Amino acid sequence: MKNIGVGVIGLGMGKNMLAVNQDGDSRLVVRGLCDTDAARLRQTQREHDVAFATTDYRELVERPEIQVVGIYSPDHLHMVHIEAAARAGKHIICTKPMVVSPDEAARTVQLVREHGIKFMVGQTCRFTPAFVAAKKLYDDGDLGRPLFAEAHYVHDMRPVLDRTPWRHEQTQDLLYGGACHPIDLLRWFFGDVDEIFVYASHSGIDLRYPKQDNFLINLKFANGVIARVLAVFGLVEPPLPMLGLGIYGDKGSIVNDQLVLDKVPGQPVMKLTFGKESGHGREVWRYMRHFEQCLLEDRQPLINELEGAQVIATAAACWESIHTGLPVKVQRIG
Repeated sequence: MKNIGVGVIGLGMGKNMLAVNQDGDSRLVVRGLCDTDAARLRQTQREHDVAFATTDYRELVERPEIQVVGIYSPDHLHMVHIEAAARAGKHIICTKPMVVSPDEAARTVQLVREHGIKFMVGQTCRFTPAFVAAKKLYDDGDLGRPLFAEAHYVHDMRPVLDRTPWRHEQTQDLLYGGACHPIDLLRWFFGDVDEIFVYASHSGIDLRYPKQDNFLINLKFANGVIARVLAVFGLVEPPLPMLGLGIYGDKGSIVNDQLVLDKVPGQPVMKLTFGKESGHGREVWRYMRHFEQCLLEDRQPLINELEGAQVIATAAACWESIHTGLPVKVQRIG
C-alpha cells in the first residue's frame, strides 16, 4: 500500500529517492518533483512517471498528497526549504549538511518543535554496511574500551565543481558541507564533542575555490575519547577509500572493512566482505526505509534535528579554532 507521499526538491542526489517507488515493501511513494532545471525536471518526471512537477518549491510543499519532503538543494538553500516544508506541516528528510550556521541550526530545531514534525538528516555514512558493522562490533563490546578513533573524507573536488558549479559560485563551506560526514560518523560512536583544535590550509589546486579546503581536526569527546578527522578536498585523488573509519579499542581494532581482535591467536587481519555498491543510492534507500519506520512507529530518526544541530555546532567551533589558533569548546544547540 503506497500511501505516504514524498516530494523531492533537487534532482541531483535527490533522484535517488525515486528508487522507493519500485520497493513493494515500502509505503513511501514519490508523488512530486521540484528542480530549477526545467529540462531535467521534465525528463525525470517522464522517466519515472511522477504525477506532479514544478520549478517552484512553494508549490511542492503545499500539495496535500505529499506528507514527506526530501531536500537535496544546494547547501545555502536548505534553510528556506526547511522553513517552507515545516510551515506546511510536512515531515522532512534533508541531505547533509542540515544547514550552514548555528543560527540556522537553532531555527531548524525550533521549527521541528513548533510544527510537531519528524526530521532526519540524510547522513549516508550511518547507512554504509561497513560502518554499520563497525558500530555493531563497538556496541557489543567486541572492540573493548575505545582508546582512539579517526575518520576521513578525502576527495578531489575539481570534478565535483565541474558537475555542480554552485559549489564555487556560492563558495560552498567545506567544513559544513564536507567534514560533516566524518564528524557525524564519529559522533555516532562517541556522542557529543567537547573540544576541538583545527589546522586548515588553502590548496589553490583549483582557482575557482578561494577558501580553505584542507582540514586536520583534533577532537576530544565529552566521554574522554580523543580522535582526529582528516577532511581534505584540495588534492589529487589519492589511492585510498574516499570515506574511512578507524576505531581502536583495548580488545580490537577495525579500519574500514578490516578487523583485528586481540583474543584471536596471532591477531590475523579479518576482512569483512559486503556487496559492492556504487554511489549513494542504496544508502539513501536505507535511510528512507528507516524514516518510514519512524513515521509508522512514532519514534525519533537516527539523525534527527538535534543530532544535525550538533554537527553544525562542531563545524562552527572548527572555524573559530582556525581563526583564533586555539582549542574551542563546542556549544550546545537546542
